[in-house]
Amino acid sequence: MLGMMKNTEFFVVRYLVLVSVLTCFVSPVAAKDKKLWIDSSEASAPVEMKLPSFAPIIDTLGQSVVNISISGTEKGNNAEQELLNQLFRGPQAPKASPKREFRSLGSGFVISESGYIITNNHVVEKADKIKISFKDDRKSYTAKIVGRDAKTDLALIKVNVKKKLKPVVFGKSDSLRPGDWVIAIGNPFRLGHTATVGIVSALGRKMPGGGPYDDFIQTDASINPGNSGGPLFNSRGEVVGVNTAIYSPGRLGGGGGFNIGIGFATPISLVKSIVSQLHQDGKVTRGWLGVLIQSITPDLADAMGLDSLEGALVAEVMDGGPAESAGVKRRDIIVKFNGQPVVENDQLPLMVAETKIGKVVEMEVIRDGKLKTLDVTIEQLKDIKAPEVVEEKVKNTTGAIVQDLTPEISQSLDVDKLKGVVVTGVQPGSAAERAGLARGDVILEVAGKQVRSSKEFYKSTKGFKDGDILLLLIHRAGGTLFMTLKNE
Repeated sequence: MLGMMKNTEFFVVRYLVLVSVLTCFVSPVAAKDKKLWIDSSEASAPVEMKLPSFAPIIDTLGQSVVNISISGTEKGNNAEQELLNQLFRGPQAPKASPKREFRSLGSGFVISESGYIITNNHVVEKADKIKISFKDDRKSYTAKIVGRDAKTDLALIKVNVKKKLKPVVFGKSDSLRPGDWVIAIGNPFRLGHTATVGIVSALGRKMPGGGPYDDFIQTDASINPGNSGGPLFNSRGEVVGVNTAIYSPGRLGGGGGFNIGIGFATPISLVKSIVSQLHQDGKVTRGWLGVLIQSITPDLADAMGLDSLEGALVAEVMDGGPAESAGVKRRDIIVKFNGQPVVENDQLPLMVAETKIGKVVEMEVIRDGKLKTLDVTIEQLKDIKAPEVVEEKVKNTTGAIVQDLTPEISQSLDVDKLKGVVVTGVQPGSAAERAGLARGDVILEVAGKQVRSSKEFYKSTKGFKDGDILLLLIHRAGGTLFMTLKNE
């Protein structure tokens, strides 16, 4: 027995020695491999999220959300009538109807016990009758329009009911961050009160073809036709936006398409100022500066010798406007307005619009590389559609065929006061064609110098060689804009 124990001890010792020897030959890299990551067993989770049910919040908030049903008449569709005439020839052909009835739907939310409700302008703008229904109430109630604003697509309506209504609580949209939880409640596809949950995807969004006051919250909370005008809540149950539009394949807007996870809501910070004016005056009064602006592209920055792309480039100063009176000039770059920096071009219109009429505002501009301060008195924006500034980018050679701007041509183009050359043709495949330079455009300046004849134009562009960037100022559709010709 003693001999067997000694043999066992011998083998154990040999095993331990063998293990220790092999351990000495283990690669140091292999030892380090174990520390390439941290397992959950070795450390606590960086963030622990506890997600309770949204049911209590939705049940409470749903009492303040309304379904909106509208009916009205609109002009008949001539193309539709023509199709009917082709299908039904002879005496049985339907007679043309100048108007036809339509029905639509939307959502809204109560903001006061007395019955004021916020919704979208596009929901009610054509309505002859507006019917409101509440959750768990089979009755429908008639509402009337108090005021509406097409530019921000907001409307204020009022419904008269005997009972006190439960209003929402406004939150702070300025404190939202991408990733925050949001809840949308509305009436999609006539299904009635429907709640969807998502997150804030992005802030400060502009929509293609949108207006100058676009400043949307983007969310992936499902929004569909019928959700328009409904509230967007944060996780505290406070309204932070008004669901306004969706982006879907082949369609952008609030009246059609289907949700693909990109919806837009108007921030409640903007809604407050608009609704206050609608309640008081039935309309919105906005400030007016009197300039046409455009963003600064890298090519424009190179052509104008600018070190930054920040600011709003003044393409035109309107006659008799506040900017002209303050001494603003074309080519000025507005970098600060009323103490607020203008980083992006499209920030300025909203800043001006929210400024009180008659207020004297300090505005900083960069002119010829130097910072200049101007005092401008804000006037009221008139309901006149200003010519749109279209930004263009030109590559390679000009390819523009021009001729002198004669009195006859000036009269036909309605540009009697302009001096320049008119584009009469664009060479196929040229930089001008690729840029969209078109017949009827009037070229006013080349490289900062006025051109009065076709001879001057061709002379000023003659030395345009590879690598050069040429700055043009053109007039189009009642407005002016800068173009850069880049010869690559």
